[in-house]
Amino acid sequence: MDGPEPVASRAVPTEKRARQRALRAEKQAIIQKQRKRRSTRRRGATLAAVAAGIILIVVLIQIGPSPKKAAKSPTGTTKPSATATSKSTTTTTFPPPTTLPLTSVAVVPSCPPAKGTTKRIVWFTKAPPDCIARSSVWDATFDTSLGTFVVKMNAAKSYAAVNNFVFLAKWNYYNGTFFHRVIPGFVIQGGDPTGLGTGGPHGFPGYSFTGNYPPASCKTKATAACYEPGDFVMANSNSNPQVQNASTDGSQFFVVLPGGQTQLNSEPTYTIFGKVISGMSVVDAIGADGSSGGTPTVKVYVLKVTLKKVKA
Repeated sequence: MDGPEPVASRAVPTEKRARQRALRAEKQAIIQKQRKRRSTRRRGATLAAVAAGIILIVVLIQIGPSPKKAAKSPTGTTKPSATATSKSTTTTTFPPPTTLPLTSVAVVPSCPPAKGTTKRIVWFTKAPPDCIARSSVWDATFDTSLGTFVVKMNAAKSYAAVNNFVFLAKWNYYNGTFFHRVIPGFVIQGGDPTGLGTGGPHGFPGYSFTGNYPPASCKTKATAACYEPGDFVMANSNSNPQVQNASTDGSQFFVVLPGGQTQLNSEPTYTIFGKVISGMSVVDAIGADGSSGGTPTVKVYVLKVTLKKVKA
């Protein structure tokens, strides 16, 4: 009698197959670890970027916008005042005053009205006629950007220069000009409508005249005090200061600063025709804004020159 069929049994894996399966499992484990590391690195980089962004925002909030640098304040010094009309300033610039335009055609000179005029003439065909009395004495008040100073002029001592200055001032020649040559410890010089010191292409005022010479003793005596601080003097274009030549006087003038008389006394070729009698500290303040080369660091303007005849 036949017995039951035998049951098929599974093939028992050999040792080789077992090793292969173990290697495959090991590779899968390595791959999984690599994937896990990459994922961890990506998350770390993302978190680091987020953290850096947060830190940057916090820093910007704390610091705030960078403030603009404030403009440097112009260097200035309060100028000493000598009269009630003197001004103090802490700025290094003054606005140019409004003036009438310069003359475009030379005018034949004629004496201005006794009370002055609103017309401004700066170019003439020749020197002015005699317009003032030879015994007259005049006070000229200079209203400047820094204050007021007053000059007394005696026609009897220097007629040509005083007559010329009164003539030009009454034609408003000096209004709106500035002190174009300022040397501390020497002089402040003005009287050129162009501000160039040359009178411009027309050579304003268009003429020259001969002033009076300082006393001969100024040249012969080394100790002679010919020029003094506060003297009001005609500038000229004499090329040789050692030779007396006052025939090139025109419109420009200067005021002697303390210390300036030393050099001027060694070259007495300039016509003295007045003296500052009030506001010398204003003159000193103008002189303080100069340079060794003469170019002013501040343009100080002559706003107006007012004349008063104190003696006929």
